[in-house]
Amino acid sequence: MELSSVILTTGGSYGFFRLLNSGVGKLSIPDSACRNAWKWRNICTSFVHSLVTAIWAVLCFFLQPQMAEDLIETHSAFSHALVSFSIGYFIYDFFDMVLNQRLSQSWELLFHHLVVITCFGLSVLSCRYVGFAVVALLVEINSVFLHLRQILRMASLATGTLYRVNSMINLGTYVVFRINTLAWMTRWLVLNRDKVPLLAYTLGSVGMAIMTAMNIVLFYRLLRSDFLKSSTREAKKEKDM
Repeated sequence: MELSSVILTTGGSYGFFRLLNSGVGKLSIPDSACRNAWKWRNICTSFVHSLVTAIWAVLCFFLQPQMAEDLIETHSAFSHALVSFSIGYFIYDFFDMVLNQRLSQSWELLFHHLVVITCFGLSVLSCRYVGFAVVALLVEINSVFLHLRQILRMASLATGTLYRVNSMINLGTYVVFRINTLAWMTRWLVLNRDKVPLLAYTLGSVGMAIMTAMNIVLFYRLLRSDFLKSSTREAKKEKDM
């Protein structure tokens, strides 16, 4: 894929998510979300990215299963476009947070986006490790439920059956598509150390370490918020009875 195609796909993705964000802003917003309309628009936009990317990443391996056997060289224009598309989203989301949120509230995600943009950028420009990048994008399967959780909470729907079911699916997909995927990617990187140049290996290792730490912390927060606290409240009610 030529540089012009990469720029076109990335730029088109950036423009698409800006337009999508503006479109979401013109729709009706739940009263409970009005106090932070920017966050509502941002999460809804991120939800769309996760949904599109999750389906796209699965299709990449379905249409070209041999890519799973060679994550360095083997890829298609379809999978290369996916990585470029995601770079456009992460660039958009990076600037959206910089312009609308305090640094103290967003520095973790900003750092995450910088790491992803750097690693994915190296992949699309060198036309190598595209398969590895697509594996990384499988975490978006969990992000669908992670963002839906935030949408339900902002819409004051955090007590119904839908929220409980989503919380369970969210936690399950978190383990399978985030923690397990990152563990597999780290193992692959170590086993293929001799095939990966020092720069790519260093970037990959640092990126994996950062992502693993962030995901462990987020997993604990989700577990505490959606399960441990609710269990504590239920136990307290039984005790009061």
